[in-house]
Amino acid sequence: MTKEEFIKIAQSIPHEPGCYKYYDKQQEMLYVGKAKDLRKRVSSYFNKNPDNFKTKKLVSLIYAIDFTVTGSEHDAFLLENSLIKHYQPRFNIVLKDDKTYPYIVLKKEPFPRVFFTRRLIRDGSEYIGPFTGLMRVRELLELIRQNIPLRTCNLNLTEQNIKREKFKVCLEYHLGNCKGPCEGFQDEADYKQNLQLVRHVLKGNIGDVIRQLKEEMNTYAAELKFEKAQIIKKKIESLQHYQSKSIVVNPKLENVDVACILTDENFFYVNYMIVSNGSIVHSNTLQIAKKLDEEEADVLSLALDNLMEKYQSIAKEVIVPLHIDVTDTTLKITVPKAGDKKHLLDLSIKNAEIFRQDMRKKATLLLGEASKESNMLILEELQESLQLSEIPVHIECFDNSNFQGSYPVAAMVCFRNGLPANKEYRHYHIKTVEGINDFASMSEVVYRRYKRLMEEKEPLPQLVIIDGGKGQLSSAEESIERLGLTGRMTLIGLAKREESIFFHGDTEPIQLNYDSPAHKLIRRIRDEVHRFGITFHRQIRSKGTFKNELEEIPGIGEKNATELLKAFRSVKNIKTLTERELTKVIGAAKARVVWAYFNPTPDPEAPPPHLAVG
Repeated sequence: MTKEEFIKIAQSIPHEPGCYKYYDKQQEMLYVGKAKDLRKRVSSYFNKNPDNFKTKKLVSLIYAIDFTVTGSEHDAFLLENSLIKHYQPRFNIVLKDDKTYPYIVLKKEPFPRVFFTRRLIRDGSEYIGPFTGLMRVRELLELIRQNIPLRTCNLNLTEQNIKREKFKVCLEYHLGNCKGPCEGFQDEADYKQNLQLVRHVLKGNIGDVIRQLKEEMNTYAAELKFEKAQIIKKKIESLQHYQSKSIVVNPKLENVDVACILTDENFFYVNYMIVSNGSIVHSNTLQIAKKLDEEEADVLSLALDNLMEKYQSIAKEVIVPLHIDVTDTTLKITVPKAGDKKHLLDLSIKNAEIFRQDMRKKATLLLGEASKESNMLILEELQESLQLSEIPVHIECFDNSNFQGSYPVAAMVCFRNGLPANKEYRHYHIKTVEGINDFASMSEVVYRRYKRLMEEKEPLPQLVIIDGGKGQLSSAEESIERLGLTGRMTLIGLAKREESIFFHGDTEPIQLNYDSPAHKLIRRIRDEVHRFGITFHRQIRSKGTFKNELEEIPGIGEKNATELLKAFRSVKNIKTLTERELTKVIGAAKARVVWAYFNPTPDPEAPPPHLAVG
């Protein structure tokens, strides 16, 4: 739209507060803005030559102008906010955040598990968050694990299963980390009380948890149960230590939000913090690309409104560096000059500045942290796909194989944080199984592996992949049960042809999206265990390990066996040869011995005994 074209319609735009909308020829909304005086604001786009390239581009694309009059400037802000969220016009700032932040979920199931996820599923589970840092989530989950007894296993703890005594308590029960609901040692009412403590911890209300634990400690002390009282006392001290570390201002400062904004040539940086009882519960910084000559107050208003909605904030006061509009008219806007609130604002600005510097470094130096982040995202996707209680940062995979129908061996590879941990790879000679029996062989190597980890007090993997179908998986599960590790790790079977995934006891497999990063990681691990196993076979062949059967023949030593294997490659091939063919390599006398060992009937092509050459 040219200046002359605009002048023709300018008189129809009122001097009233409201929102204006620009459209292109295809009637696609280009931009929406608010104004105290609609005619003055819209005219400013056409009455002067904008020095911003993007603004020039916007004006050149405008084909139609629409406006909505509102009762006040605040109403205009509300309408603008709503229209931007709904239409996401191309010239308005975009508050997209390409990261999927983690939540901690209280799973909807009997005796709910507590774990973290990046995907919200509408299954009735309770999601708390989002959290902006994985370290923060792990710290909270570890604090909960140490102080609030909850189950971590994947068992289906229905009332019927418990009554049927289908499960046995695991090591976590004996360590005091779980009260044993799987055997009915803890009822759901008591478990729900523990979940309420979890909610308090996750929302920053550590004081409520400490008070409840003190009551429990005093009860044990009054009953002269001093050992139990001492255990509770240690938990209280742990929580108090965590609370003292997390408090940054006066704990009397209850629920407030803090937000600030910084800017440079191309971006705005908005930091947002949620403060509960003097502790920072959440902190997040957004990088927002500039589109036009947006005012900092407008950008901060829009960002704050979206962030408070995203984090389900319950704050009645927000601390900011400048006066802004917000959608909630009951929300108190504070621009502090000194004191605890000014300290919080300064901390928010410091976080935004650190984030800005970090983004600049990554842009200029192309730091390689993105690959680590992407690996973690893949592992979290795998956790979601398989419904694991923990991120599978430690994965192990087993594969059985044999050479020409003989000499069964097995291989195990280990992945940590989505990458091969080559030093932890292992190969196995099968010791207790006679003949070829994949099921028994798998049972043996799984038992040997995790028995050793237990003896050496090494951490167990979160996920174990068995390369094979239901039979191999069941055999591996039997070994896990014999070791008393049921529920301590998740075992899955990977069918060789369909690449379907089996869980123990499931009648139907699950099929991940073939091109999903999670499925690609599983296939990569499977291919790696195949490669490692094949390499093992080659090493064995080069060392002559597979000559045992030939060397067991009376009169045939290591030298003869090596010559035969070099010439004919395998014992299987040697069994099919005639005595004459064997003679060419090791001589007639030795050939007769080898042939007779594998063939109890005479060879019609063999020379008469008196013509044989020793």
